[in-house]
Amino acid sequence: MTLYIDADACPVKDEAERVATRHGLRMVIVSNGGLRPSRNPLVETVIVPDGPDVADMWIAERAGPGDVVVTGDIPLAAKCVETGALVLKHNGEALTRANIGNVLATRDLMADLRAADPFRQGGGKGFTKADRSRFLDALERAVRSAGRARE
Repeated sequence: MTLYIDADACPVKDEAERVATRHGLRMVIVSNGGLRPSRNPLVETVIVPDGPDVADMWIAERAGPGDVVVTGDIPLAAKCVETGALVLKHNGEALTRANIGNVLATRDLMADLRAADPFRQGGGKGFTKADRSRFLDALERAVRSAGRARE
């Protein structure tokens, strides 16, 4: 089992590392750069070349059944769900075969609305302590579930 982190703009890298360490899991942090590598021997930092979706493609090519992926990128999440990985957003929301279609559709609708009104202000909510707590709880459950699936 591997815990993959789509690290660009990920607010929960430290929390994910604590969970991975507690469970003795390999954790791979993937980004385009700008991250300080962890000294934790369970954590591997992968720096991919610059380019659109290069980190996403790297993760999608490797994640599979029994792995856990943490990402806020919905197209990446869809690819990982399709391969059988457990996927969590940064706020702890699980993305599954049952909900990924609706999440993708909502993402596309919002992109269309933003494109139609370039002066539209606002949007995303701030990341809260409650989001961090939900993420930790969801990651703990996902790791346990993935472990049971591999047995």
